[in-house]
Amino acid sequence: MSHKVNSMALVAKSSSESYLLSISHLPKLSAEEEKDLAERLFFNADLEAAKKLVISHLRFVAYIASSYAGYGLAQADLIQEGNIGLMKAVKRFDPTVGVRLVSFAVHWIKSEIQEYVIRNWRVVKIATTKAQRKLFFNLRKSKKRLGWFSAEEVKTVAKHLNVATKDVLEMESRLNGQDHSFDLEVNEGDDEKNFAPVQYLEDKTADIPNLVEDHGTKLANNRKLHSALSLLDPRSQDIVNSRWLSEPKTTLQDLALRYSVSAERIRQLEVVAMKKLQSSMSFA
Repeated sequence: MSHKVNSMALVAKSSSESYLLSISHLPKLSAEEEKDLAERLFFNADLEAAKKLVISHLRFVAYIASSYAGYGLAQADLIQEGNIGLMKAVKRFDPTVGVRLVSFAVHWIKSEIQEYVIRNWRVVKIATTKAQRKLFFNLRKSKKRLGWFSAEEVKTVAKHLNVATKDVLEMESRLNGQDHSFDLEVNEGDDEKNFAPVQYLEDKTADIPNLVEDHGTKLANNRKLHSALSLLDPRSQDIVNSRWLSEPKTTLQDLALRYSVSAERIRQLEVVAMKKLQSSMSFA
């Protein structure tokens, strides 16, 4: 559906109220009309049929979006995300399966809205896996009903959602947490108790003196290593390079074949070479 249906522009440009009013007058499709349109899209890639299928289900999207109103996000944005899910569903709908589009589309609509809620409800992401997202939405519904959880209620919720009690407690902690500004709010004053994270969180990667010192130490160690390596015979240099300084590391067996000796002999040469390197670098 290349032009994304005019509903997206309607949600973005007008108020939620006028949008809801406008879609309330859209005609519903009978089962026969829906099947005919779906077959035209499925078999003939008829974009006009796709548009009609989407428009006829915009009210259903708005209804589902209304159930996510408690997250403090704009209703227009929730509806818009739901419309994206609806269009994905229409694109994938197979009329030969024998189910109505609304039954097929509900998963896609909810999925898009829930992903949007997870991305935007908090600055800090509270649910990153599929299991955490499922727990997030189910637990929030339970908290609306129960309020603060007792130990017994935590066990009950964990059993009902088929998760561990520690997962319930961790997600409850995330739900109860609040985002805080990294900097102090404007006009906060000089109250000593009013600390912001910017005042006590240290970014060690920005410690210029330490970075310069570390860089200098690495350069000095590299010079010592190359100087010590130059004192070894060519075969020992190759063994050390192959076993310690190259990726992937060469096996003892491969080096044994290279020099026509036993793997044990290569190991002995490696031990001797490493001792010489350590001795040379300690006196460098």
